[in-house]
Parts: sequence; structure tokens; C-alpha cells
Amino acid sequence: MKKQRREIHASVKDERLVKMRRNQMIKGAIALFKQKGFHRTTTREIAKAAGFSIGTLYEYIRSKEDILYLVCDSIYDEVKDRLEQDLASHQGTLKSLRYGIENFFRVMDSVQEEVLVMYQEAKSLSKDALPYVLEKEIDMVSMLEDVIQLVVDKGELCMTTKEVKLWAHNVVVQGQMWGFRRWTIQKQYTLDEYIEMQTDWIFAGLKGFYVKEAEGRV
Repeated sequence: MKKQRREIHASVKDERLVKMRRNQMIKGAIALFKQKGFHRTTTREIAKAAGFSIGTLYEYIRSKEDILYLVCDSIYDEVKDRLEQDLASHQGTLKSLRYGIENFFRVMDSVQEEVLVMYQEAKSLSKDALPYVLEKEIDMVSMLEDVIQLVVDKGELCMTTKEVKLWAHNVVVQGQMWGFRRWTIQKQYTLDEYIEMQTDWIFAGLKGFYVKEAEGRV
């Protein structure tokens, strides 16, 4: 059963204005969380970074944790939207699967700062908020599962449901590693080199699941 999106109270009733102000907060908060972390950042600093007063800030949220929740929610929504745009054209072929994996890595590169902030600070979310944010991570994995499953359904791969799920998790971890270990990896490889090597290794591991090679094990 999916967790419901947490309701963030706002005293302002104009939904367009609420969305605009919260986007300003999210942008300012991400920059501050990168520098100082969630606990050392004050709501007054977030308000200043967003371009308005502390009083105005509290018209759109009730607590600093609300801002962290909005940050995490926004990051996952951005990743999901970008992946959906590019995965929509997939035709269930191994070639399209490679394209999907490569694109996922590029999306992870473009939001690596935000993803790092989210993983570092999500632990500060309350018990009622954290499960919803973690579920969005599973949703992202599920998108890659669907791409792999489509290749299975089209007859180019022979994999069980459990194998599809684990491969999707592997792809997510490899994509996130570009940001998580950037202190060393990005000094040794360009993004294109990293993507090429990782996708080659992923597909080398998939060879045992190509229909002809897999016929002997099913």
C-alpha cells in the first residue's frame, strides 16, 4: 500500500503562489544544506536564500522539517519526470535498454548534488515522513524494472521477476555511485567513460540472460 503524500500546511490559499514560494525555498535550502547540513541551517537563512522574510516563509510551511520533506520530494519528482520523458520511447529491445541505462546515469549526474543532500539528510525526517520519501526511491527502481521487464516480454531476455528486480537495483546503485564516490571516480574518469564502462559491464552480466544463452537453464 502506497504512502500518502504528506500534507504541508500553508496559510496562503493561492496554489500558484504556494508552489512558486516553495520552489524558491527548495532551491535556497538545497544550496544551504550542501554547505552546512540540515541541522546547522536555520529557517532564517533559508528565508534569506529564498529571497523573502522569515515571516513570509512561515506562511508556506510550519517547520524546518517541512522544508527538508519538500526538498526530498522535489528531487525524486525531478528524477522521475526526466526518466519518464526518455523512457517513454523504449521499444523493448536490448538497444533501448542500453539507452535507458545510459540516460539514467546522465540524470544522476545532473542531480548528484541534490541526491547527496537527500541521502545525507533524509535521516532527519520524522517517522511519518521518511517512509513516503523512501517509497519514492522504490518507485524510481520500479521504472527501471519496467524497462527491463519489457525486454523480457519482447523475448530478448529470459529473467524471473526476482532477477529483474535485482538488476534494476544494481543499475540504480551504479548510477548513484557516480555522485556518492565522486571524490575519487570523477578524478579518474569522464562521465562518458564511466557510462560506457558501467553499461558494458552490466550488459556483459546480462549475456547469461539472453534468450539463446538462457535456454539451457530454464
